[in-house]
Amino acid sequence: MRSGRIHSCTSCSASSSSTFPQPPCLTSASRHCKFPRLLSTRALSISQRVSRNCLVSRYSSGWSETQLSFSRQSNNKHLVPVGVGALVTSNTQGISTGPLIAEEKIGVLLLNLGGPETLEDVQPFLFNLFADPDIIRLPRLFRFLQKPLAQFISVLRAPKSKEGYASIGGGSPLRRITDAQAEELRKSLWAKNVPAKVYVGMRYWHPFTEEAIEQIKKDGITKLVVLPLYPQFSISTSGSSLRLLESIFRDDEYLVNMQHTVIPSWYQREGYIKAMANLIEKELQKFDRPEKVIIFFSAHGVPLAYVEEAGDPYKAEMEECVDLIIEELDKRKITNAYTLAYQSRVGPVEWLKPYTDETIVDLGRKGVKSLLAVPISFVSEHIETLEEIDVEYKELALESGIENWGRVPALGCEPMFISDLADAVIESLPYVGAMAVSNLEARQSLVPLGSVEELLATYDSQRRELPPPVTVWEWGWTKSAETWNGRAAMLAVLVLLLLEVTTGEGFLHQWGILPLFR
Repeated sequence: MRSGRIHSCTSCSASSSSTFPQPPCLTSASRHCKFPRLLSTRALSISQRVSRNCLVSRYSSGWSETQLSFSRQSNNKHLVPVGVGALVTSNTQGISTGPLIAEEKIGVLLLNLGGPETLEDVQPFLFNLFADPDIIRLPRLFRFLQKPLAQFISVLRAPKSKEGYASIGGGSPLRRITDAQAEELRKSLWAKNVPAKVYVGMRYWHPFTEEAIEQIKKDGITKLVVLPLYPQFSISTSGSSLRLLESIFRDDEYLVNMQHTVIPSWYQREGYIKAMANLIEKELQKFDRPEKVIIFFSAHGVPLAYVEEAGDPYKAEMEECVDLIIEELDKRKITNAYTLAYQSRVGPVEWLKPYTDETIVDLGRKGVKSLLAVPISFVSEHIETLEEIDVEYKELALESGIENWGRVPALGCEPMFISDLADAVIESLPYVGAMAVSNLEARQSLVPLGSVEELLATYDSQRRELPPPVTVWEWGWTKSAETWNGRAAMLAVLVLLLLEVTTGEGFLHQWGILPLFR
């Protein structure tokens, strides 16, 4: 089967009440495809695009139009996203920010994952990570095991993780890089006449989101733009941070009265797309035969159930993001074959496929000799890029017969990227504290701009209580017989649970409990 690009441009939806210019739709030149790729209903019906030169077929998310659209009743207003497929261009000149800036104190909160800065931080960092119910979603019957399971996994994984962090300098560079991005964003905003303060809030390590919020309150910020540093929205990344913000906002009178808005994803922005294309083009030139290099997009994976059962838009946004980057490369006459795979899976459950490691082996088996890895879901260097991609996947590629390996660096503080983030903040200011119905048509994103509460009501309606972060390892092994007995019983329960899950046999299956939660 062959498929080629369809020269088509669907009209961008517009609300009669919208005062914002519509972003231009992209047209695609026709080209033959040597390897087919199956497109989702969403992609076909919205942008009429099909991809080319796909060495490895990339399967769609299978989202139907009814799955794509949603509505939510809130104060007699509805959120209804429109089609995705247009590259969003910056239009800060057409938006008046004068009154907002003159009378209000503007803050920008950058959200990120966080990472251990020393080897001693690794174990409590892992505990915070796995204690998050958005990372490990247990059936309702076993939710009381969330913290014991997090302790068990963090103790088990800490030695191996410490080896990884030791190999990249003894800790994650994520805080240093994110602080630098925050400073550059602040400078860019001031250069664009927006005197905003920029804060960094990490989910699982210092500076914790709670610490950033305290500083925001001390500074008297009255209007806040929340900007997760994840280009694509996922329940497990942006969603988890937003749930934490919701719990913080709910119990604080100052924060309840502080107006805010969230930019949940920004993978479709022109500055981001062009910045990624620039890095890819630059790295391709380092190969002896650039045209023969396979562009290998590697994204952080999520459990398949998040997409198929919880409605996580991550996979659809990721595929759309890759399409937009490829179209930008098309304009530059760069027509390399490419593929997308997912890395960093943990545990026995099925994650998004194809897996990065299996795809690398498959490419080597098919005779591919040159591969350029693109960490598509990361904007900062950390262990997934510096150790997992640069060391583990590179070794696997060379062992699989791939002779030439390259890797595109993370965006970091690349000027075009930072400037575009500043534009995104400025464009969101008119919507701070308001339901941005008109903004849905202007933003062209699967996850529309809105408040923390609005976004979570749509994408995480069954929100679970979040545990407080652990900064030092508080459990500690003691000589108390009572403590040992309790831990032995807890480990026994965990072992029995793991046996049930892995073998599919046991008293919970016999009683018909576990299948109910599959």
